[in-house]
Amino acid sequence: MNVMLYAYLFLACAIVAEVLGTAFLVKSQGFTQLIPSVLVILCYSISFYLLSQVTKTLNIGVVYAIWSGVGIVFTAMIGYYAFKQILDTPALIGIGFIIAGVLIMNLFSKTLGH
Repeated sequence: MNVMLYAYLFLACAIVAEVLGTAFLVKSQGFTQLIPSVLVILCYSISFYLLSQVTKTLNIGVVYAIWSGVGIVFTAMIGYYAFKQILDTPALIGIGFIIAGVLIMNLFSKTLGH
């Protein structure tokens, strides 16, 4: 398999782990609930490990922008569907800008790899 494909696969897994960790962060109730707290630490550890592997292939700035940007979008979706947290119009516009930024970097930037 192509090295870049592996990098993006690891990045996708890092995003999923980070989003799950953030969801468990809400459930941990300020780290007062043992199982969700352990899951937060586990998910974030997996996410950061995978990010460290991705940065061997892809530019750290681009990796972090994609990881955080996509993570924000997915976390907002989980907040809406799982925790009934509603975003107002300016928040949705801001998320739209984040999505646009990630797309612009991936479609037009020549700085993806080292």
